[in-house]
Amino acid sequence: MSSRFDSVIFDLDGTLWDASAAITKAFQAAKSSVDYIDNDVTLAQVQAVTGQPYEVVYERLFPSLPAAKFDEYRALCARQELAAARQPGGTLYPGLEAALAYLHGQGYRLFIVSNCQLGYVEAFFENSQLAHYFEGHQCFGTRKLPKSENIREVVAQFGLQAPVYVGDTPGDLAASQAAGVPFIFATYGFGQIEPAVAPRRIAQLADLQELL
Repeated sequence: MSSRFDSVIFDLDGTLWDASAAITKAFQAAKSSVDYIDNDVTLAQVQAVTGQPYEVVYERLFPSLPAAKFDEYRALCARQELAAARQPGGTLYPGLEAALAYLHGQGYRLFIVSNCQLGYVEAFFENSQLAHYFEGHQCFGTRKLPKSENIREVVAQFGLQAPVYVGDTPGDLAASQAAGVPFIFATYGFGQIEPAVAPRRIAQLADLQELL
């Protein structure tokens, strides 16, 4: 199978790291700084919306947010979220750097496509010090395009001939299918997909060494 793909495009949250605890604290800090948010945000709620476009995240986490305050509060949360992603950051999934080093050493070109806000991938790079493994990245925050379009853009921009996408949610699978890119399901992340629907799967990042 190693000759089947020439590149690997990764989702970020739930696939490369788990930053949900830090992001939860960021949302809580934003909430405490204003007087128009009533509901607290829990870790479980953040994990439930991880991987969604960030506009959807705010709609689900803050259903009572006044329309007149939406842009203001989203900007406040965004600043807190980026700061939290830089420090303390998320928890890298076990074996991440070893897996990236293996794939890079085998000649695979590595990329990230995420539904995150602009600057979040860079914050991941700053915290993890893993930027040197990746050739490029794209996110929802750039032009608010769906993940499938961002996958297509990376494929076209970098001239990828046989890419595969690694993600952890049904939305990642749908985006891969819409982009015409094969999919590998990371079972350790935030989503669930039946084996019959996503037969290529990894239980840990080290499994990529056998699969690719």
